[in-house]
Amino acid sequence: MGYRIVIADPLSEAGLEPLRRDPEVEIVDVSREEDPEALVLALRDADALIVRSRTKVTRDLLDLAPRLKVVGRAGVGVDNIDVDAATERGVLVLNAPNGNTIAAAEHAFALLLALARRIPEAHASVKAGRWERQRFIGFELMGKTLGVVGLGRIGSEVAKRARAFGMEVLGYDPYLPESRARALAIEPVSLEELFRRADIITLHTPLTEETRNLIRRETLALMKDGVILVNAARGGLIDEDALVEAVRSGKVAGVALDVFAEEPPKNAALLALERAVFTPHLGASTVEAQENVARDTSLAILEALRDRPVRTAVNLPEAPSPEAAELLRLGERLGTFAMDVLDGPPVAVDVTFHGETSEAEREFLVRAVLKGVLARQLDVRVNLVNARTLARQRGLEVQETWTSTSAGFPFLVQVRLRGERGSAAQVSGTIVEGLGPRIVEVEGFPVDVPPEGTIVLAHHVDRPGVIGRVGMIFGEKGINIATMIVGRREIGGEAVMLLAVDHMPDEDTLAKLLDIEALRSVKLVRLG
Repeated sequence: MGYRIVIADPLSEAGLEPLRRDPEVEIVDVSREEDPEALVLALRDADALIVRSRTKVTRDLLDLAPRLKVVGRAGVGVDNIDVDAATERGVLVLNAPNGNTIAAAEHAFALLLALARRIPEAHASVKAGRWERQRFIGFELMGKTLGVVGLGRIGSEVAKRARAFGMEVLGYDPYLPESRARALAIEPVSLEELFRRADIITLHTPLTEETRNLIRRETLALMKDGVILVNAARGGLIDEDALVEAVRSGKVAGVALDVFAEEPPKNAALLALERAVFTPHLGASTVEAQENVARDTSLAILEALRDRPVRTAVNLPEAPSPEAAELLRLGERLGTFAMDVLDGPPVAVDVTFHGETSEAEREFLVRAVLKGVLARQLDVRVNLVNARTLARQRGLEVQETWTSTSAGFPFLVQVRLRGERGSAAQVSGTIVEGLGPRIVEVEGFPVDVPPEGTIVLAHHVDRPGVIGRVGMIFGEKGINIATMIVGRREIGGEAVMLLAVDHMPDEDTLAKLLDIEALRSVKLVRLG
């Protein structure tokens, strides 16, 4: 099976080496094509798309790529990708958050140093033949208070460099434990306190609806007179018109920007500011960073196309472990089993976890269960990316319960579907060391069967001769029984029979089974 991977923006050739040496990969590089139609044509048969910040992956563009499984962003920010539209279509979005960390942190600090010592202006003056030593008086960083908004990978690296320069560092990040901030020699504070106390403020947060125009008239008013602002994160974090006013009034003594609300920037008033340093979105523009993000993206794309867990997925929780494949197979097969057994469409899915499981494992299992349930109903691609979205769109109620009690196994997941007219279907499974996924309970009856292939589920009364008659019917039809498991609670009571068969039984075979008096029902389960 081959994979067609479209490259829309220029990438490091060295970083693309994992793709080029993979015999199953066909690379279609349209990064230097001037005609937009080239990308449109390439996407028709594309399995994956790799972009940087130039290409906008919109809902309309995704509609042109019916085979697309994954979009890779060779960098951190994904605001040029419609993640919601991708999720609805089951398209995985991934990024490369680690490859440009050092480059971005160093660039933010370079901007600050350039602004502090007025290097761009002094350079231009010397180039023009002037020698104006008294004109370019700067300021030192030693002893200044730096406020870092966002203490992720890049923000933490900036803080580390600031400490080396003898700066006091304040940090705001609602997602970072205070203990972690203090371990980095950062004083954790509220955003308002950071604005009030910092001499210099540097932004390292993603652009979201909550952070858009984070720096605006109201927040600028909280800051010290003569504050310095640095933004090498995302355009849109600063209200540029409010910033212009603040610089002109002296409220902001200097500003250094690598990113803008619109790129290239067209705000003439902003570009005309003195005591400002601007660069054209160069945060990740080092040889090392370009190679790193291209390689990280290439490797992640290959993992995603081969249905392996990807730790840098944006619209999917982080994979719990490299061994997550068995968990996902178990969850999906349990969902499919319950769906095949249920009478009528489901209205609710109840997933109960017993024993020790991590939050990441539970989230992946729920998505896998929903994938198994929905794939039987829908004519669109269902996967871990869009399973929750599709369930919500169909009004499917999803309930999750976790208990530390083991239920006889170190780990057990139980799936129960509820139908419109009171019907229900229940199945439980676990992972057995050395054997892999196993179904261990059906409708309250203990069983033990691998969740694979074609399984015939029969509810019956536990009587002598029933198993023999079932075997005879399959034998007459030339259908081999690979495994037969019977679960019962008591002698002569209700029981279930699971038969793994080598061939799909036809309607006539199922009808003959129902002619057996002791059989109450027969269901066909197809687990692939």
